[in-house]
Amino acid sequence: MSKETLELHWGKHHRGYVDKLNKQIANTDFERYNLEDLINVSYNNGNPQPIFNNAAQVWNHDFFWDTLRPHGGKEPSGQVLDRITKQFGSYDAFVEDFKHAATTLFGSGWVWLSLKKDTELVVEKSLNAINPLVWDHIPLLSLDIWEHAYYLDFQNERGAYINMFFDNLINWEAVENRLNRAKGFIGLGDIIIPSVESIQEREKRSYYV
Repeated sequence: MSKETLELHWGKHHRGYVDKLNKQIANTDFERYNLEDLINVSYNNGNPQPIFNNAAQVWNHDFFWDTLRPHGGKEPSGQVLDRITKQFGSYDAFVEDFKHAATTLFGSGWVWLSLKKDTELVVEKSLNAINPLVWDHIPLLSLDIWEHAYYLDFQNERGAYINMFFDNLINWEAVENRLNRAKGFIGLGDIIIPSVESIQEREKRSYYV
């Protein structure tokens, strides 16, 4: 991901959603909600209120940036790989499913690896700002398919952007930590709490290298 794309995507698009949302909720009852609750309330059971798109896009982008790291990608290990293999048959089969979802999504949106409350892993795609929170799923991995995420670097070659994501950018450690947190909600085995040292090391990393 180039510096130009990051500056446009994070510095203008993401920042724009934040600024618009803050203006929309100023001096309203919506100020009392945290972001996840605000998304669910404003989704309004499939009849989104005006603030939903900005609230969801702020959350989606926060989640997306945490999904990335320099020199990431490749095949994961540990419990993430075990669960992917169990659900999809192999890591390669999962990648094929995810890439198919990303290349066939029409228009703007997102692709997710999510955990359903029945512990099933699913690849799902969402249009515009919608995310798995409104379906009561737990997202573990996301890819932004809005054109501003890749057009400066890849023009209309969405497939090249998707390949770059898998080969170089996925932060599998973040995915594993999300999976560990999910265990506390759905009873998916023992919860593994990351050590203070691993948290401190992760905080030292820059997503902009």
